[in-house]
Amino acid sequence: MPDDEEQIRTLIEKWANAVNSGHLSGVLADHSDDIVMFDVPPPQEGVRGIDAYRETWLPFFEWRAQGAAFELVSLDVTAGDDVAYAHARCCAAERGRSSPTTLRTARLTLGLRKEDGRWVVAHEHHSFPSTDGEDAAA
Repeated sequence: MPDDEEQIRTLIEKWANAVNSGHLSGVLADHSDDIVMFDVPPPQEGVRGIDAYRETWLPFFEWRAQGAAFELVSLDVTAGDDVAYAHARCCAAERGRSSPTTLRTARLTLGLRKEDGRWVVAHEHHSFPSTDGEDAAA
């Protein structure tokens, strides 16, 4: 489904741009009312519903307003007729800094479904790679 994959890619890129610019309505756009999200910060049981999802972004935007940036590094999309998934690597960093210690690579996984002919995000998962054992391996 190349056309569907391109629509989804565009939807996710618009979402990432909204995240980076602190545009909350753009972040919420194209998400289902019953979205389930598992995020890096608590609550560990995740959040359910668009209102709870909205609330998770307020602390992130506060951090971003202090000079942070967010961008997609890679994005892969697979689409069927009415369900799809995407996974991406994202980079979060303080603006004006290029030291590896200021960069954070996050992983993003999205589950999408087609509602009334348009794609919406129904599941979103953010995570950081584990650094357990890195010191031992070095």
